[in-house]
Amino acid sequence: MTTVTATRLALDFPLADVRLGEASVFQRARAEMLHLARVYPVDRLLAVFRANAGLDTHGAVPPGSWEDFGHPAEDAWSEHDYPGREAAQTANLLRGHYAGHFLSMLAMSAAGEADPALRAKTGEVVAGLAEVQAALAATGRYSHPGFLAAYGEWQFSRLEGGAPYGEIWAPYYTCHKIMAGLLDAYELVGSDEALGVVTSMGHWVHGRLSRLDDAQRQHMWSLYIAGEFGGMNETMARLAVVAGEPVFLETARMFDQHDLVAAGASHRDILDGMHANQHLPQLIGYVHEYEQTGERAYLDAAAGLWEQVVPGRMYAHGGTGESEMWGPAGRVAGDIGHRNAETCATYNMLKLSRLLFQHTLDAKYMEYYERGALNHILGSRRDVRSDTSPEVAYMFPVHPGALPEYDNVGTCCGGTGLENHVKYQDSVFFRGTGAQAELWINPHTPAELTWREQGVRVVVDSDLPLASSVRVRVERIDGCPDPVPLTAHVRIPAWVSGPVSARIGRHTVALDAQPGQYAHVHRDWAPGEVLAIDLPMSLRAHAAVDDAQVRHLAFGPSVLVARSESTTWLELALDRRRLLDGTILADDADPRGALLSGGAVRVGGVAFEPTWTGSDARYHMYVRSADATIGFAGVDTGVAARRREDGTTILDDVWAEPLPRTRSEFVARVLAGVRGGHAAGLLGIDEARTVLRIAMELDAGALRAGAEDAPDLADATAWLEQSAGAGDEASAPIVEILVPEPAASGWHTSTPLIRVRAGSGREAFESLEVRVGDGGWQQYAGEFPLDAEGAVRVEARATAAGRTGFAARTLHVDTSPPVTEARVKRLGSSVEITFVARDDVSGAERIQWEGPGTFWATFQEAFVRALTDHEQVIEYAATDRAGNEEPRRTLVLPPRPPV
Repeated sequence: MTTVTATRLALDFPLADVRLGEASVFQRARAEMLHLARVYPVDRLLAVFRANAGLDTHGAVPPGSWEDFGHPAEDAWSEHDYPGREAAQTANLLRGHYAGHFLSMLAMSAAGEADPALRAKTGEVVAGLAEVQAALAATGRYSHPGFLAAYGEWQFSRLEGGAPYGEIWAPYYTCHKIMAGLLDAYELVGSDEALGVVTSMGHWVHGRLSRLDDAQRQHMWSLYIAGEFGGMNETMARLAVVAGEPVFLETARMFDQHDLVAAGASHRDILDGMHANQHLPQLIGYVHEYEQTGERAYLDAAAGLWEQVVPGRMYAHGGTGESEMWGPAGRVAGDIGHRNAETCATYNMLKLSRLLFQHTLDAKYMEYYERGALNHILGSRRDVRSDTSPEVAYMFPVHPGALPEYDNVGTCCGGTGLENHVKYQDSVFFRGTGAQAELWINPHTPAELTWREQGVRVVVDSDLPLASSVRVRVERIDGCPDPVPLTAHVRIPAWVSGPVSARIGRHTVALDAQPGQYAHVHRDWAPGEVLAIDLPMSLRAHAAVDDAQVRHLAFGPSVLVARSESTTWLELALDRRRLLDGTILADDADPRGALLSGGAVRVGGVAFEPTWTGSDARYHMYVRSADATIGFAGVDTGVAARRREDGTTILDDVWAEPLPRTRSEFVARVLAGVRGGHAAGLLGIDEARTVLRIAMELDAGALRAGAEDAPDLADATAWLEQSAGAGDEASAPIVEILVPEPAASGWHTSTPLIRVRAGSGREAFESLEVRVGDGGWQQYAGEFPLDAEGAVRVEARATAAGRTGFAARTLHVDTSPPVTEARVKRLGSSVEITFVARDDVSGAERIQWEGPGTFWATFQEAFVRALTDHEQVIEYAATDRAGNEEPRRTLVLPPRPPV
C-alpha cells in the first residue's frame, strides 16, 4: 500500500459538508453550470469513444469544436498504424478530453449536491467508458488492454518518435483528463467500476513509459504542446494511493521534468517563452509527489515557480500569459497583447495555490486564490443559461477594449470551465490535523460548514465582495448548550483599506494579524456566538509592476473594468483623485452604494464594473493615469501638470515610493516637488505657491492621513514667505497636440491631420518643433497628415524665454482592413476548412462566414464541412480591432466526387 509521508497541515472538507450562502456572488455561475450537468446527454459525451471502438453511437452528435468525430474512414488504429496527415484530422486529435472534464464535473456536482440523479449520471458515463475500454481490448490491437481513448494509439508512439504539434496533439493531456474524471468518480462518488477502469489505464501508461529511457522521456515532455501531459504526474500519484499500487508512483515520477524541478527549487527563473498551461498542471503533481516521497525539492519547486508567476507575471484578475506563453519576469504592462490570460492557467494556479497553502499555511496563497476565483474564474462564465455550452471564456484578455472569448464547447478551457463553477465551496474552510479543533476560514463569500467530527456548524455570513462585514457563527449540530472549544484562523485580506475591527457581542476582540495574515481567535464558543469583523474597503488604483502609469482599479477584492467601446488606451486623471491611504475619489460620493445599486461606479465620467459579472460587453482592465492639471484629494489647483521630456510631472514626484503617509510627509513632498518644478521651469513662482498653498490647506481628514499630533508645516510656511516677493519667472510653455476624433474603437481608420498649439503667456516662441516616432525633431510649419500606421507617438516641444514645454500623444492608426486566407484540406467526402486572418496593425478581431444552412457567424477554429451533390458557396470576411471590415470573399466547394 502506498502511503503519504508528508502530511498536509490543513485538510479539505468533503464538498457536501460546505454549502454556499444564497447571497453568494458565486451562486450565479454555479447554478448555470449545475443546470448543464443535469441536462447534457451522456450519449453525446461518449459518441467519439464509441465511434473509435466501433460501437453504436445511438445517433448522438459529439459536443463539437475540438471534440468531434475524426476522419470518416478512421479505424481503431494501433500504435503502429500511423494513418498519415491526410487521414489524421488535426482539428480533432484531442477528442475525449472534454468527456473527462465533464465526468469530473458530474462527480463534483453529485458529491456537492448529494444528488442521486447526478450520481446515477456519473455512473452512466463510467459504464460507457468501461464498455469502450473492453471493446478496444477485445480487438487485441493495443499495447495493453487498459488502453482507453477516442482515437488510435498511434499518437503515443509518434510522440515517442518526437512528432511535433500539428502532426499529433498532446495525447497524454487527453489521457490525463479521462483518468482524472474516473478518479474523481471513484473518490467523490465511490464508483468501484471507475477505479477498475482507471487502474487498467494506469498499467497501460506504465507499460508505455517504462520501456523508454529517461532521456527520451525528457525530450518528449520538452516538446511544445505535443508533449503537454496535463497533470499526469498528479493523477498517477493519486492512483498509487487509492489503488494501493506503488508502481504508479514510479510512473508519476516518469513525468518529472528535471530542469523545471531544479529551477523551481533553486529559485532560478526559466519561464520566459514557456507554454504556461503546459507546465502549471505538473506543479500540482510535484506537490502530490512530495506528499508520497517526502522529497522537499518537489514542494520547493512548486512554490518557487509559483513565486515566478505571482506577482511578476500576473495580471490584475489573476490570469497569466500572452497567447498561452509566459513573457519575461517582472513584465506585466509590457506583456499585454491581444490574447492574455488563458482560463485553464488560472484554473491550475488555483489548484496549486490551495495545495501550497495546505502545506505551508501561508496566507499569500489564499490571497491569490481569492483574486483568481472571484475576478477571473467567476468572470469567465457568461451570465446566461445554456443546455449545450459551458459558456466560459478561453482567454480573459486584458488589452484595451477586450472581449472575453466565451462559449468554448469542446476546447481545453471549455473543459476546465465545466469544473470551475461547481466547486466554489472547496476553499472557504480548512481543518487542522492536531488533537485540538482548528479551523481556517477564508471569508470571501457566505458559506456554511457542517463539521461532523466536531459536531458543530460554522456559518460565515459575509457581505463581501462589495460590503465589508463578515460574521462567523459557531453552533452545535445537536443543539447542546455546552461551549465549543475551537481555534478559528480568519484571513484578514491584504486589500483592507483601514483598521480592522472585531467584536463578539458587545466585547471588542483584539486581532493579532496584519492585512495579508490570519487572525487567530481561540476560545470556548458559546453556541450561537457571533464573531463580527469589519474589513474596510475603498476604491484604489494599483500600478503594474513594470509601468507606474498603467493601472487597474479595484474596490476591495473586486477588480473593476471600464466599459467603453474604444479599443485603445483610456487615459484618466487618477493622481489628483488620490488620498494618502491609497483611496481614489470616484465621481460617486459612495462607491459601494453605486456598485450595489447600479452595478458600476464612475471615475472621470467612465463607468467601472466588477470583472465577475459575466457580461460580454467590451472592457478595459487597465487604464493609463494621465493628469492634465495638478490636484490633491480631489481638489484641482488649476495649474497645468507640465511634463518633462521623460513624460513625468510634479505628481509623479509627490507619489514616488516610499509614499507619504502623514500630512507632514505629504506637504514636505509637495514642497520638494514645487521647488524642483520651479527650478526646472515646470511651474512659475505663482503657480508653485498656488500648488503648495492648496496642499497645506488640506486637513488630515480630507487626505485620510495617518495620525499625527502636530503636523510640521514650518518648512512649507517659510518657503511661501521667502517666495512672496519673488518675480514670477517665465514658466515652460503649455503645448497641446490636437487630432480629430477617432472611431469608436479609439483607432483612426483614415489618415488623421495633426495640429500643434502652444502658449507661453508672456514670450514669443523661440522654436516650435514636432517629432513623429523615432524620427528627428522638425520645425512645425502647420497642420500635417500622419502618414504612419499602428501605435504612433507624436511629440511636440516649444521653447520661450529659455524654458521648454513638452507634449506627447500616442495615436492608433489603421486604415486598411484585414486579409483572410481560406485553407482547405480534402478528407474524402468532406473538407476541413481553416480561415486565417492577418492584420499586422491593429490585429484581426473576428472572422465571420456563412454558407448553405448556416448564418453569418463568428468562427475561428478549423471545421469540417461535408461535400454534397452540388457546389457550395461560402462567404467570409474578417474585421480588425480598429473596426475595418474586409469585403466579403467567396470560397466554392466542389460537388462530392462520384463513388
